[in-house]
Amino acid sequence: MPTPTKGPRLGGGPAHERLMLANLAAALFTHKSIKTTETKAKRLRPVAERLITFAKKGDLHNRRRALAIIGDKNVIHELFTEIAPLVEHRDGGYTRITKLGFRKGDNASMVQIELVLEPVNPKPKSAKKVAAADAASKPAKAAPKADADDAETVEDAAPAETPDESAAEVEESTEDVAAETVADEVADADAEVAAEEAPAEDAAAEKADDK
Repeated sequence: MPTPTKGPRLGGGPAHERLMLANLAAALFTHKSIKTTETKAKRLRPVAERLITFAKKGDLHNRRRALAIIGDKNVIHELFTEIAPLVEHRDGGYTRITKLGFRKGDNASMVQIELVLEPVNPKPKSAKKVAAADAASKPAKAAPKADADDAETVEDAAPAETPDESAAEVEESTEDVAAETVADEVADADAEVAAEEAPAEDAAAEKADDK
């Protein structure tokens, strides 16, 4: 049971207070709304919300914990089967307290405590958050397009060559260099042979003239 707030307890003692809060919780779960004094409602709220938390878990252990507080199987069955599914998506705040004025006779402050069973509506995003989300998503989408444009420009400027074509070009250039080298060597050899044969022919011509 939650630790009570400062001040005197309800009823004549701790056991009496537990019974009063258990009866108030049972009436709240049965009728979904009850009228009581403000002091009792504020003491009832943490007890009722704790029992609803047990019901949301829904297992046997939590059912027994709730049954140990209230003790009425019919109320526990209604709490776990009807109320728990209605507040499944709600994170807290299962009860609502509304002031009704003052009671005649003792002038006690009266309130109405009820269960909040309305469906949970998602909180709308503010304009600033929406603008920030849009600004964060736009650069992320624009970056791949820019990369794609750069890639297309590079491909247009320098077309890619396949490995087979580059290897063939290298072989052709090697063959051309080798052929030029062989041709140069043959021309040099012919020039040397012609230079050696020229003096012999001149000597033979001089001998013929002497005869």
